[in-house]
Amino acid sequence: KTLLGKAIASNIEASFFAISASSLTSKWIGDGEKMVKALFAVAGWMAPSVIFIDEIDSLLSARKSEGEHESSRRLKTEILVQMEGCDPASATRKVLLVGATNRPEELDEAARRRMPKQMYIPLPCEKARKEMILRTLGPGGTIAAQLSESDVDKIVTKTRGYSGSDMKNLIQEACQGPIREAVRNAGAQVSTLREKDLRPVVIRDFAVAAKAQRASTEPAEIVRYEEYNEKHGAKTVEDTLDSMHEDDDW
Repeated sequence: KTLLGKAIASNIEASFFAISASSLTSKWIGDGEKMVKALFAVAGWMAPSVIFIDEIDSLLSARKSEGEHESSRRLKTEILVQMEGCDPASATRKVLLVGATNRPEELDEAARRRMPKQMYIPLPCEKARKEMILRTLGPGGTIAAQLSESDVDKIVTKTRGYSGSDMKNLIQEACQGPIREAVRNAGAQVSTLREKDLRPVVIRDFAVAAKAQRASTEPAEIVRYEEYNEKHGAKTVEDTLDSMHEDDDW
């Protein structure tokens, strides 16, 4: 999800602001609202801009009549007010707000209305997982490996249900295999090892790494995301046209 925000900013040659909840909160009353206002002001001045807020549900969760601190409500209100002025098509303030969350159902309704495009980013498909492996360990990759086509296909099959982060950690863990073996067999220090001292990464390294790095996403969560996406997710024009017939009515 974070990579998507960076890709948008890169493709439209826009300024990119990566924001988290800690960047906009303060122990001093009123400082949070000032920082939000300053953020959108700077983004507008450096337009076109993309503001990416990671885990946006921590800032814009549903407002409650009881049990919520007043400063938290004021911060949410200020963000919502600033979001109202975000319009990439505007001639004066070309600012695009992108938020990422694993809890879309917990967002405040007013925030969802101001972010009309809700997109579900699914887990990497087989083609994507294979590409992630080959970029690091394939021909021309950054790390030497001895993996046949069938080995790569087996890894792809065994990693069904892995997220992009899980795949990254799995590949890193597998690449540690030759280093651990060199240290264990030769008694060498990691700091003194050179690339030529290490054997290539093989399928066995992935088998060992898979025991340490398992899929972090539960199947029940995937079902929940898909149900939410079916109800609230944005569909592309092509998908809508493909699913409609000439005699279909609203």
